[in-house]
Amino acid sequence: MTPAPPVAGAQDRAPQVREMFEQLAPRYDLANRVLSLGLDQSWRRRAVAALGPLQGRVAVDLCAGTLDLTEHLLAGGAAQVHALDFSAKMLEVGRAKLPPDAPVTVATADARALPLDDNSVDAIICGFGLRNVPEVERAVAECARVLRPGGRLVVLDFFTPEGAVPRLLQASYNRLVVPVVGGLITGFGEAYRYLAGSIDAFCTRPAFVTLMGEAGFAAEGWEVFPPVASIVVGVRSPEVPHA
Repeated sequence: MTPAPPVAGAQDRAPQVREMFEQLAPRYDLANRVLSLGLDQSWRRRAVAALGPLQGRVAVDLCAGTLDLTEHLLAGGAAQVHALDFSAKMLEVGRAKLPPDAPVTVATADARALPLDDNSVDAIICGFGLRNVPEVERAVAECARVLRPGGRLVVLDFFTPEGAVPRLLQASYNRLVVPVVGGLITGFGEAYRYLAGSIDAFCTRPAFVTLMGEAGFAAEGWEVFPPVASIVVGVRSPEVPHA
């Protein structure tokens, strides 16, 4: 199977979103630390641990941004990491944080058309990125395509809570706090209004589990990282649906 071509349409805001992340890149890490109350790196460590043993394995950091998760993959023993993102500036900022000889391949890429061969990687992790991808099901299908059977996909994100009260609390923080604080740190409050909206519009954990199953993953379930983050974990089945 070959990579599926990117799908464009009325809802595809990829160029605008890419430009937004290019602007945010220099202060993106600082904003993440402040807005998460310093918890985001702990969430990333726990998400990487959910991939299982990484020694000698090839991993993908999908929607890699400034390569925070890549650092944790390397610390976990990954032999090679493909760090993929559609923002060249975010990748540039991230690559500068790593030693020059780190076993990392950095490349701009569309999550819906990964520049990787079928059955070529052992693990994929995506942190806070898939909700910005139009037609997220295409991105998940691409993960199934490039993963070897038995390989794991871990998605770390702010899924929409199932309960009314948690949903209200998350939406209130996103609308009232995120744009103000993000804007003060980066100078781009409108970008953080978009990011807050993307969180509100994202699917629930059960809905994402269903999506993974349709793409060829056996879901292992999810884990909540208080107060708002969580991971969904899937294992690539021996057979995946053909595109």
